[in-house]
Amino acid sequence: MNWKVVLAFMVLFAVLMASSYTMLIPFLPVYLVRELNVPESSVSLWSGAVFAVSFAVSAVVAPLWGKLSDRTGRKLMMLRSSVLLAVSYFLGGIVRTPEQLFLMRMLQGFAAGLWPACLALLSAYVPKNRLGIAMGLMQSANICGGIIGPLLGGVLATVFGMRGSFFVGAGALSLITVITLLFIREPPRAAAPKAAPGARRIRPPSLMRDRGILSLLFAAGLTSFVIMQVQPVMTVYIASFSEITEERLMLISGAIFSLGGMAGAIAAPLWGRAGQKRGFFWTMVISFGAAGLVSILQGLPRDLQLFALCQFVFGLAFSGIFPSANSLLVLLTLASRRGEGFALFFAAQQVGGAAGPLLGGLVATFMSPRSVFFTGGAILLCIGAGLFLKCATWLNIKVSDISPNDHGSGEYIDRLKKQAQSELEAEKAASGKAGS
Repeated sequence: MNWKVVLAFMVLFAVLMASSYTMLIPFLPVYLVRELNVPESSVSLWSGAVFAVSFAVSAVVAPLWGKLSDRTGRKLMMLRSSVLLAVSYFLGGIVRTPEQLFLMRMLQGFAAGLWPACLALLSAYVPKNRLGIAMGLMQSANICGGIIGPLLGGVLATVFGMRGSFFVGAGALSLITVITLLFIREPPRAAAPKAAPGARRIRPPSLMRDRGILSLLFAAGLTSFVIMQVQPVMTVYIASFSEITEERLMLISGAIFSLGGMAGAIAAPLWGRAGQKRGFFWTMVISFGAAGLVSILQGLPRDLQLFALCQFVFGLAFSGIFPSANSLLVLLTLASRRGEGFALFFAAQQVGGAAGPLLGGLVATFMSPRSVFFTGGAILLCIGAGLFLKCATWLNIKVSDISPNDHGSGEYIDRLKKQAQSELEAEKAASGKAGS
């Protein structure tokens, strides 16, 4: 397939996935009360449970799906995930008890893996010199879906009721399934590098032993941790501004949320283009530093307009992190193991996403909602500083360092080279002794 056609389909899928998710998940507490008759005294407990269980399950099974995608094909994993997600959304529209909703969210966690499967398939088609732009566009599509979702969910809930939103989400995932089945072709398999003739076969080491990949996983997990610790308290923080009334709170909160998303959608492709030219490691470090500083500034304003401006600038700064990290992951993994790499990356994000709201709630309860921005900014600054000081040797790799015929770098290739070199030196030494 033409890589531009594949990119267009994947961007469409990203928008549909993100909008389906965000038009439902923010409204789960209301769904529990209005449709499932959960008492107000228990809604926080049930909301936390149904929200976290999907993260927990997907963090466990995502690496398994990733390994399976490398063996059976990216397209099959996309079909598996989209079909199961469509079924889970449909079931969400017909559940009658909170226990049934909890089980539905468990199924969603088990079905997760569509996003990493899309990235893995896309990376197999996109030329290396277009990698940054492609990952930036995928991030923009994901952000745009996150902006569209809550707006669409509010309209659907008003017109058709909240159950109708689940059925629309199921329809969106079914559309992804049909398009994948009819129009997406499995990319050609890249052969793993071969050892020297007669050399002992080396089993590929675990990706978790590659220090570059491991540092990316830690960065991804902590970044999701920061995102999810801020989101639950954002509305509470906005309500603390004196000019906000109860009637305008949801409208203004949604508008401010959208500002960061719009900024990210604009800036993500630009970050990708910059990483393509200057190096994805440096754009990631700069993005972490800028996002950390702006996050701290978000906790300072006493004026709503200044806070909204900080939210927009934060979106500009933050949107360079994941396109750069995804691009580095492509450069650091063999094509034959890229599904596993993206699945591990996704699992790390899920772990951070599950733990983030817990810390955010504790900080907001025992300190203040304002303090969440300070702790989040400090964590982002520490990630950027840690990558700069400790990880440049492993992550400062550019597209120009990868030859057109190379399917990835990493410790596995280095081990093969070292083995071949040592065997040649041993043969020379043996022939020298025989000659003497």
